[in-house]
Amino acid sequence: MPGPRRQGRITALQILYETDAVGHDVEDIVKRTNGEGALPEQVLQFARELAWGVLKNEKTIDRTIEKYAPNWPVQQLSIIDRNILRIAIFELTCHRKTPPKAIANEAVELAKSFGSDSSPKFVNGVLGSLMAEMSN
Repeated sequence: MPGPRRQGRITALQILYETDAVGHDVEDIVKRTNGEGALPEQVLQFARELAWGVLKNEKTIDRTIEKYAPNWPVQQLSIIDRNILRIAIFELTCHRKTPPKAIANEAVELAKSFGSDSSPKFVNGVLGSLMAEMSN
């Protein structure tokens, strides 16, 4: 079973996927995802922080994606790749409660689990470029 922070990122990814794909309300998705109280409160709280943070900063985050992946318009990325990047970029630039390398590693792991064969390399490239610029 994944740790609470990884589980929170997975839950946030599920929430953002659904809001992105069909526009459902975040809290409705959280209630449905949690079902019979299956997720610990700490996981739900972290997932909500990430999901709401991404949604509140979506335009800025998407501009960051466009900057580091100029050949890939954000709306043409797969919903999974787009939202993995959104979560990681939110954590790197706004949330800042986790070391950058851990954020990037978690994003690549999500891409391996939920994305296409090329997703991990793509996610790693975008985040690596962002992190390199942030460290200058």
